[in-house]
Amino acid sequence: MVITSTPLRVSFFGGGTDYPVWYREYGGSVLSTAINKRCYITCRQLPPFFEYHSRISYSKVENVSTNDAIQHPSVRACLQHLGMDEGMEIHHVADLPARTGLGTSSAFTVGLLLGLHAIKNEMRDKRALASEAIHVEQELLREAVGAQDQVSAAYGGFNRIDFQTNGSIEVNRILADPNRIEELQQHLALFFTGFSRTASEIAQEQLRMTPHKKQELSAMLQLVDEAEAIVTDPRCRLDEFGRLLHESWKIKRSLTHKISNANIDDIYEAGLSAGALGGKLLGAGGGGFMLFFVPPERREALRERLKKLLCVPFEFSNRGSHVVVYEPEEVYDKSLTHERFEVYAEHA
Repeated sequence: MVITSTPLRVSFFGGGTDYPVWYREYGGSVLSTAINKRCYITCRQLPPFFEYHSRISYSKVENVSTNDAIQHPSVRACLQHLGMDEGMEIHHVADLPARTGLGTSSAFTVGLLLGLHAIKNEMRDKRALASEAIHVEQELLREAVGAQDQVSAAYGGFNRIDFQTNGSIEVNRILADPNRIEELQQHLALFFTGFSRTASEIAQEQLRMTPHKKQELSAMLQLVDEAEAIVTDPRCRLDEFGRLLHESWKIKRSLTHKISNANIDDIYEAGLSAGALGGKLLGAGGGGFMLFFVPPERREALRERLKKLLCVPFEFSNRGSHVVVYEPEEVYDKSLTHERFEVYAEHA
């Protein structure tokens, strides 16, 4: 049995990182941090005592006769990618819900790959694990996703991630005084605005509009440099970080008309009126988590103003995806598995 723990992430600033079609041509950068909200995956080879070949448990439960019949796209792709056709039992639980802009899907893929490699008694370093997750999501599943989520999940920590046009990815830990990082955390508040019912439509619209938004994406890229300078230079006022978030949100919501809506705009304006200096929606649009930068003395006023929304406490996390439990189990002879199928087929 193997249990993995993989962090979710909060992205502060980024330009050209959402879709490979952009950053492979123009490059891109993102400033983001892993947080202490995680997804946990338990996996083991399934003993040959059950009427199903594999069992996959997440928001639904799948009992399948072959791994090719697994409906969960990431599970099916990861097993195929690693050439694992034996029966598996995989369980997934997470601290926060999926499809809310915190990189949960990629954290799942990263954590699952790490667990499956451990089942095979194989190790993967952070770079290899991130690259493999990117390959699964972009090449095998053909999803319109970037690469920042996989990197953040694999590496952990507060990083600047640069995507080069030659396909290479550079990950640099933000080097700042721990007190400075702690002060930044004390200025951040995360609120759940609700689920977006049109996330896929928003993503498709943003993908369609991306080639026409070079100026806006370039401006967002420049904000990464400015934000990094603010965090790492103790002479800079940290409030400027909040004002940059405000500028970033104005640019992001202009990318397509579907990113925001009247409800999201009302939440954001209410946050500013309560004392927040800036913020951004972390989801694809229409819902998800809203991050605010608010002076600590105004934090309670912000929570009172947005008391109808769930405020989620969080901290930065330096640890990336890792194995929590590794307990190799007895491997049953494959002939027993074959015999099992024959017996169950007779009674089907």
